[in-house]
Amino acid sequence: MLARIADSMFWMSRYIERTDGIMRMLKVNYTASLDKSSGAVFTWRPILKLFTFLNEDEIKNLEFDRRAVMKYMIVDRINENSLVNIITRSRENARGVQDHITLEVWGCINDFYHLVRQDRMHSLIEKDEVLQVLDELMKQDLLFYGTADITMPREQGWWFMNIGKSIERALQTVDLLNVKFSDLSYDINTPADTPYWKYLLMSASGYELYVKTYQSGLNGENVLQQMVLNNDFPRSILYSVEEVFHYFKNLRSDRNLNNFNKVHFLIGKLKSKIEYSNLESISSQGLNHYLDEIRNDLIGITNAFNTYYFAQQ
Repeated sequence: MLARIADSMFWMSRYIERTDGIMRMLKVNYTASLDKSSGAVFTWRPILKLFTFLNEDEIKNLEFDRRAVMKYMIVDRINENSLVNIITRSRENARGVQDHITLEVWGCINDFYHLVRQDRMHSLIEKDEVLQVLDELMKQDLLFYGTADITMPREQGWWFMNIGKSIERALQTVDLLNVKFSDLSYDINTPADTPYWKYLLMSASGYELYVKTYQSGLNGENVLQQMVLNNDFPRSILYSVEEVFHYFKNLRSDRNLNNFNKVHFLIGKLKSKIEYSNLESISSQGLNHYLDEIRNDLIGITNAFNTYYFAQQ
């Protein structure tokens, strides 16, 4: 497979995964913003820190304006990380590799692109019908995942798609934990109210699994255990890194063995680091330091792909 094709497959899937994470966070936080029972003033600061490049003053100007945040995150053409721009970039990558994806996968991405660009999305946000907007977009997102799973041949393109998706998913979980635990000074034993942990888990579609797994209620230790180390949870850091490891193994070839070994070492090193972690070792190292190390390792793996796979001609 040509380097530019592999690069496009990787980023096409990674951008779709990014839209999925943003939409989940927006929907959960929009619902939380409507909850007046806690009496606390709701802020969009965590979302803006996670998914935008705004400076502190710009965040202050937006953080309490629900409608403005929705516009900025969904349909704003200026915001590089808005849904409309991310989906556009995914479509641009897909258009360049139409011979390597199925007609059905191309149709899903193309429909997604036209849906998010409709004028009625702006008007629905103006009317505070944000949940309708997000539900429509999320259904299209899920349609892509299902269509890709049942139509894509299990060859190099599929492997690069899943590697990109899993790296993006791991990074999102790291960033979510970083933002949420920074409010608690990265102390996993610091108590927080039930909605705090519930909304965190719901942002990663992990609340249902949590309540089925842990009988002792919501607390930081169990949340961290599930989000980082639970290999049955598809959005945990461990699960995502193991997916990268699994799909990358398929790329081994005698022709490219040297490059394969360099990237394989980085992925295996990160996988082992997480596999042999536990809450005690994470606490002794410092949660913030642990998360930063994982994030840097994931970025290092992405850079290695750029060097050893996507830059080759």
